[in-house]
Amino acid sequence: MKYTFIPRTKIRVSKICLGTMTWGRQNTQEEAFEQMNYALDQGVNFFDTAELYPIPPKKEFYALTEEYIGNWFQQTGNRDKVVLASKIAGPAEFTKHIRTTGFTKAAIVSALEQSLKRLKTDYLDLYQLHWPERNTNYFGQRGFDADTTDFWEDNFHEILQTLAHLVQQGKIRQVGLSNETPWGTMRYLEESKVHQELPRMVTIQNPYSLLNRLFEVGLSEVSIREQIGLLAYSPMAFGVLSGKYLDGVKPRKSRLDLFPHYSRYSGDNATEATRKYQELAQKHNLSLAQMALAFVNTRKFLTSNIIGATTMSQLKENIASIDVNLSEEVLIGIEEIHAAIPNPAP
Repeated sequence: MKYTFIPRTKIRVSKICLGTMTWGRQNTQEEAFEQMNYALDQGVNFFDTAELYPIPPKKEFYALTEEYIGNWFQQTGNRDKVVLASKIAGPAEFTKHIRTTGFTKAAIVSALEQSLKRLKTDYLDLYQLHWPERNTNYFGQRGFDADTTDFWEDNFHEILQTLAHLVQQGKIRQVGLSNETPWGTMRYLEESKVHQELPRMVTIQNPYSLLNRLFEVGLSEVSIREQIGLLAYSPMAFGVLSGKYLDGVKPRKSRLDLFPHYSRYSGDNATEATRKYQELAQKHNLSLAQMALAFVNTRKFLTSNIIGATTMSQLKENIASIDVNLSEEVLIGIEEIHAAIPNPAP
């Protein structure tokens, strides 16, 4: 395994992070335990979860993922071996079963306390805002509607004050963002620069893959210049970058077979790009999955690459991508495809 540090901290994390969003729907607790045991044995010391998980969110499955992780900690005593990250859900139609109060002080405190209880721990190494409260372009939206009239109160300072209190209590070590824009990221960073008693956002968890490199537009510069590390999610684009969905195939019990509305990475342009990436991988005797993950691992702004799997064979292949070194020829080939079909799946 290879390791790095969460920017501006002494928290050492594996460059492969174990994602957990399928546990509780596509994976049983027993399977989750097997994944955590294997990942830890391979040197993966960074686990990412959220109160929203499993995905797709549904009231009857609420927070099962955190419960599974907490039960594993209780059974194995491995809490001190894991850098643990979780998230508070933002306001949305699909989170009304969780809360409707956004990121108020009471909401953040309550959400964290409940996560800690489920995870059977008294602290989180990283606590993240899952997506912004304000109406902006995330979850696959290409553009921002500047004419929007939704009501939103600028409460960056209040949010950071609440998080500062929880850091002081020892319940959170560091804080981060997710699904955030360059403007929102800089707004948080500037708030903590002006008010140095407030905690500084150290990571941003956004989508990044061969099919979605929009992080490179704006946010990559913010990441490098401001030292806020990318935690790349969906590096396999919901499994599309395994090539298994090409030619209209949907393997039984696969994510797109179970949840066909998750079509973010399945448009015509994305399918064409995937086919070209698969041809490039085959030409160089690589699996498409490992080429896709190895590419993400090369990025200078990356802190950790969040992989997820529903089977052990997938998990083993994904973790092994850390040892795949892409040749200059492969990297040039990737850039040629990207130039021809840029960001087909935002």
